[in-house]
Amino acid sequence: MPGLAAGWTGLRVIVALILIAGSLAVLEGARRGVAVTHVAVGETPVTGYAMPDTDGPAVVIAHGFAGSRQMMQGYALPLARAGYRVFSFDFLGHGRHPLPMSGDVTSVEGTTRLLMAQTEAVIDAVSDGQWPVALLGHSMATDVLARVAAERDDIGPVVLVSAFSRAITADSPRDLLMITGAWEPGLRDAALTAARLVSPEAQEGQTVTAGPVIRRAEVAPFSDHVSILQNRDARVAAVRWIDRAYGRSSDPAIWPTGWAILGLLGGLVLIFGAVARLLPAPGRVEQGLTWRQVAIASVLPAGLAPLVAVPLDPQLLPVLVADYLALHLAVFGLLQLGLIRRWRVPVGRISVAALLLVLGWCCLFGIALDRYVANFWPTPGRFWIVAAMALGAVPFMVADQVLTLRARFGQRLVLRAGFLLSLGVAVALDFRGLFFLLMIAPVVLVFYLIFGTVGRASAVRAGPLASGLALGLVLAWALGVSFPLFAP
Repeated sequence: MPGLAAGWTGLRVIVALILIAGSLAVLEGARRGVAVTHVAVGETPVTGYAMPDTDGPAVVIAHGFAGSRQMMQGYALPLARAGYRVFSFDFLGHGRHPLPMSGDVTSVEGTTRLLMAQTEAVIDAVSDGQWPVALLGHSMATDVLARVAAERDDIGPVVLVSAFSRAITADSPRDLLMITGAWEPGLRDAALTAARLVSPEAQEGQTVTAGPVIRRAEVAPFSDHVSILQNRDARVAAVRWIDRAYGRSSDPAIWPTGWAILGLLGGLVLIFGAVARLLPAPGRVEQGLTWRQVAIASVLPAGLAPLVAVPLDPQLLPVLVADYLALHLAVFGLLQLGLIRRWRVPVGRISVAALLLVLGWCCLFGIALDRYVANFWPTPGRFWIVAAMALGAVPFMVADQVLTLRARFGQRLVLRAGFLLSLGVAVALDFRGLFFLLMIAPVVLVFYLIFGTVGRASAVRAGPLASGLALGLVLAWALGVSFPLFAP
């Protein structure tokens, strides 16, 4: 019934606008009053956060592998509100740093030493000589910061989030808080082990001391390796630990930015479904897929793509595993397109209106992502990498959109699980060379959840080709800006 459909669309728009407006209010509220500045230390991009006229101690914040300065805002903003001068930077090869990572990633004297030198340059640039500098880092950065703290005498409290480092000893870092997500069992064990180097009876949530050494292993509830960056308990613990070290007292507002990010992105997805109804009325989907076809379209490329791509791994792009992934996507997508042609599945024509609509929405989404979540805009040196990634991502997403348009919900899950399975097979065939593909899986899942939903809303109105082309370009873009540049 047209009236009922129009009413449902109107309700979706209202709910989406409420979500977007409420989320923006929270996200901008978390930034309100904080002066945000952008400088460079050598080639290293640095973002400073501070309340006006603040002259408190400096806190240097470092992100994890495939991260960026934006990902650490959840900690930077509360610390700035607590009266600290906070400086977050992009590691070599990450975010908007123009220079690649280099060196031997398996040796402490290789890549790690270069990242340590970069961190120390930032510390030297922001230190005022009055206070020791506090350090806070996530994941990969925790090892770098632990080693920097061991080699300098001007380091104050150290907060390591989701940490693992063999550089943590019984007496270094001297002032250390380790925060781990409740859903990170291995890292929780590592943090507790580090605390027990100081006191063998140490328990989670207990501060232990031995002479000048003070240490605590804290658990952030309901958090994994990524969501811990927005966990309120973790951020409160970090502020309190640093306050204690400097003899300060603060109670900054810690906004629920994690929920606001989900609300904003969810609102943008929801409103697209309503906007997509402005596209021409849909034609009839002429055929569905049988379960036999779904099984073939999932299993055949899942097995063949890694068998073809792993031996051919070209290693041409200066990004870790990007060239392999582009080849893998291309083989997987072309195999599925071949099946689509063999089965004579109708693909229709490209709708220019739908293509522009999806790309325009993706740009809006990218603006929100870049401001509040993670880097989304490439440096000039990455554009050709994005173009190379598109050679594989476009056929992959076109095949995905054609197949999933004609698939029921359960069938869509099976089709997309096939690609994740193929990545697992590739890692099994070359674990040492393709280990970093394991980090692609969560990115692909989020991409399917968000962009796959948007693509389907467009495809049911205007056919799968426009959404497939647009999402292929966006997937290439997302992968091209996320993984670090690396020069052997």
